[in-house]
Amino acid sequence: MSTGKLFTTDLCIQAEKQKAEAVAGIPNQSSSSLNIENTNIQTAPGVSLSSHQQTIVGSILDLFAGRPSLQKLALWRDDATFADPITIAEGREKYQAQWYGLQSAFSEIERQHHSVKDAGNPILMDLKTRYVIKGIGKEQIVSSLVAIHLDSEGKVQKVEDKWDGKLPDGAIANAFRHLNAVTVPKLINVPKNDKEDAERGN
Repeated sequence: MSTGKLFTTDLCIQAEKQKAEAVAGIPNQSSSSLNIENTNIQTAPGVSLSSHQQTIVGSILDLFAGRPSLQKLALWRDDATFADPITIAEGREKYQAQWYGLQSAFSEIERQHHSVKDAGNPILMDLKTRYVIKGIGKEQIVSSLVAIHLDSEGKVQKVEDKWDGKLPDGAIANAFRHLNAVTVPKLINVPKNDKEDAERGN
């Protein structure tokens, strides 16, 4: 095959890919444009993520690390849900407050390990995180399986944080309970715009 034909074939492939993504409604946003900090996504052998999936996973890792932003949460549907063994946050007001609330509840949040083990829908990821409760210094490591469900447009529809079959020690569990979806929206001040978000360092 000639160079010209190869070039034409490549253009056709790229055009078809762009067309498919447009039909699927996949947002054309990169990790860099959203200021996503976790860009080195670890995957299990044989697992490959699309660029959009990498953006989604990176943004979710940032959220779990206590690094939320309105731009990252714009990747979520308004009626999306976050669920863990203690609480269920349904709707933008509640899940945004949940993520911003981590900064108030914990003085340190350290991701010790992550690995995406399934690139389907849901995307499945093993996650190990160390939490230190603000004020008392109590710390604990929580291991969990995170399931990220996307809708037909590539937006986050649901995130499930499934802990490893047991609740953390009492103090940690209570810290998470204080982040429950009923009280958090009334106590946590979520930024109103990107400017206010940036002023907080997000």
